[in-house]
Amino acid sequence: MGSRVSHNEFVYGWHAVSALLQRHPERILRISVAKGRDDARWESLRATAAAAGRSIERVEPKVLDKLAGDVAHQGIVAEVRGQSMWGEDELHRLLNERAARESAEGGKVSPPLLLALDGVQDPHNLGACLRSADACGALAVIIPKDRAVPLNATVRKVAAGAAETTPVVAVTNFARCLRELKEHGLWVVGADAAADRPVAEVDLCGPTVLVLGAEGAGLRQLTRQHCDLLASLPSLGAVESLNVSVAAGMMLYEALRQRRTPR
Repeated sequence: MGSRVSHNEFVYGWHAVSALLQRHPERILRISVAKGRDDARWESLRATAAAAGRSIERVEPKVLDKLAGDVAHQGIVAEVRGQSMWGEDELHRLLNERAARESAEGGKVSPPLLLALDGVQDPHNLGACLRSADACGALAVIIPKDRAVPLNATVRKVAAGAAETTPVVAVTNFARCLRELKEHGLWVVGADAAADRPVAEVDLCGPTVLVLGAEGAGLRQLTRQHCDLLASLPSLGAVESLNVSVAAGMMLYEALRQRRTPR
């Protein structure tokens, strides 16, 4: 099981802080909002914070600049208790809880969507993938414990708060994890620039894990063997493949598009 760590971190941006308030209010130590902000978004945040028993302080914008550093904090910064990466047990627990909710609510819970990254090395790519995963409602991002960038400070900064709202699961055996996800009923879709089937023609509305490979190398052979199918992204240019974070974002948004389109 993953464990919480003692150091504190700063999360910024309205979406990231609101998501934390809704999912993990117990981790929030302080919320600071720039003075002069009195719109509907502020009123909604104040109500959510009050319901969660968390107070908000109004500060000068320069105070937020000092807390967040050289980032677009959108006028809101939260100090939170940091958390470590999850383990496989926590991932299985999350999926079991999701299945129980779906059963209890008569199928009204949206099917789980996961992102699995097979050995991404660049912290900027992992951070960008986390931002897209958070924006598209992915339950978690899965990475190998070895031969991949860990959840470090650079990743957290690029993720702009998404590392605090979307769990990062570090697994010992990536292929075995995919096999176990199938046992949970998830459909494993791998990204491959050479695949004949475009991702737009793949049904991503059901329980799905999207799998992308490392920069340059792509999916490992063993990972390919555990995919139910491979899908490609259309490209009209001369470049053979997209950056992994761009490809992940496009596939995640295709899944989101399909799930929000009336059937």
